[in-house]
Amino acid sequence: MSEISSSLTDSQNFTVSYLRNSCGLSQKSAISVSKKLLIENPEKADSVLELMRTHRLTQTHIRKIIGTRPELLLADLEHILRPNMELLKSLGLSGAGLGKLLIREPRLLHRDVGDTVDFFKAQGFSDKQIAMMIIKRPALLLLNANKIFKPKLDFFKSVGLTDEDVAKILSRCPYILQRSLVNHIMLCAEVLKRVLGTNDDVLKVIKACNGIFEYNLEKILVPNILIFKSYGVPKPVILRSFVPRPRTLLLRPQHVTEVLDEVVKLGFDPNTTLFILAFSSMALQSKTLWERKVEAYKSFGLSEDQVYSAFRMQPMCMLTSVKKIKKMMNFFMTQLILEPSVICRYPGLFLLSLEKRIIPRCSVLQLLMSTGFMKEDVKLFSYLIMTEEKFVKNLVWKYQNVLPDIVKAYKGKIEFQGFAGIM
Repeated sequence: MSEISSSLTDSQNFTVSYLRNSCGLSQKSAISVSKKLLIENPEKADSVLELMRTHRLTQTHIRKIIGTRPELLLADLEHILRPNMELLKSLGLSGAGLGKLLIREPRLLHRDVGDTVDFFKAQGFSDKQIAMMIIKRPALLLLNANKIFKPKLDFFKSVGLTDEDVAKILSRCPYILQRSLVNHIMLCAEVLKRVLGTNDDVLKVIKACNGIFEYNLEKILVPNILIFKSYGVPKPVILRSFVPRPRTLLLRPQHVTEVLDEVVKLGFDPNTTLFILAFSSMALQSKTLWERKVEAYKSFGLSEDQVYSAFRMQPMCMLTSVKKIKKMMNFFMTQLILEPSVICRYPGLFLLSLEKRIIPRCSVLQLLMSTGFMKEDVKLFSYLIMTEEKFVKNLVWKYQNVLPDIVKAYKGKIEFQGFAGIM
């Protein structure tokens, strides 16, 4: 180390010492930096480090940022660094979040990024949405907004998206802004229009899958539609499923074929929406997760045949999480005293919220039975799957004058004690 130090000038030695002691760089990194940048007066560098610490950057953050961009120590503090740090802070970025961001893209500190932020604000983006974009794609702030982003935003609005839509989509998927407008974004829109036929459906798909412009639709969507048609699924059935759930047709064609083979083996009719729902349920989760869910149902006494029988009636029941499956099965069996064989005949229940719908409705029914307004042989499942409007009208509003507590029960403010013998 002494041999290396003796080969350096006094200014380089001072720089190495400063980088090691104040910034935390290793001896090797500090020597490498000292050959390109010299710190002759520590006051300016001290001020830069103090600014970083004021914004709650840790020594680790500082070491990584300065190690990548040591010239920041000599940058214009008052006209560039401080304004940029304050701007990022105004967007809600500070501390660990800011440190992580600047490690990824330290150029944000010594480039004028204010114009780009102002551009997005003028387009209706909130501070939170701009921050979301920066966190995912920090380099966006370094680009010419009017030249690169404005034509793309104008195009999105030309297809019918509102300012609010555009801000929501791009804050979630800012990667789109780095795609070519002519060679990618416009081509995606053309494929969607060709496949779907109407502007309304194109808009629905874009809103349902914000990242759709990330895909090469000619190589993914078009082949997948042909694959479904080869299995006998009519195009109207395909599109009816694709519009609300675009991810169904954005999977690898090979994976699509493998899952369709499984769906056919289970006996689903290609002419029905259930066929597509079964495909979605199986394709959008790993085999390992699928097997865990089957085992979750079986752990409560259901056979594998019963699980698949329920799946054939309502394929979406397999999109319920393992945790929710166990929680609902436990509730049905311990609180409602229902047999597993009965529960599996109503798989649609697993799509409902236990806390927000099933338990409050059971509380309403329990109150009506305990006060004699309803017989105990009530058809429980019919009330659980009944539409919200019909349930409120037929039970809550009908009895609220003679039984005021029914409103509390419906709002979940009366604890459900459980009941037995109800089918």
